[in-house]
Amino acid sequence: MERATATLEKIVAASLRRAPAGEGPVLAWPLACGSTVAQRTRALDFAQGILRVQVPDEGWCKELRALASQYLALINRYSGESVKRIEFVASGAKVRDK
Repeated sequence: MERATATLEKIVAASLRRAPAGEGPVLAWPLACGSTVAQRTRALDFAQGILRVQVPDEGWCKELRALASQYLALINRYSGESVKRIEFVASGAKVRDK
């Protein structure tokens, strides 16, 4: 089973590394955070090393900031682009333009 998991991980990583510029980290977000968090959040964009993720509210921002280093490690493991930080944006907050 470990061999199958490792093979699948290599396939996913290879696919994400071939994604168009700026899309790899966005596509990697659901893999890094897991299905439960992915259902309530949405990766908005990736630019200048920052992945912006929309979350339901400030409580989610606080909780996910505590896990950001783990998410960064996983995203950088899968994506070909280096993510320096994740910025969590509450749904009600004003979202800046790209």
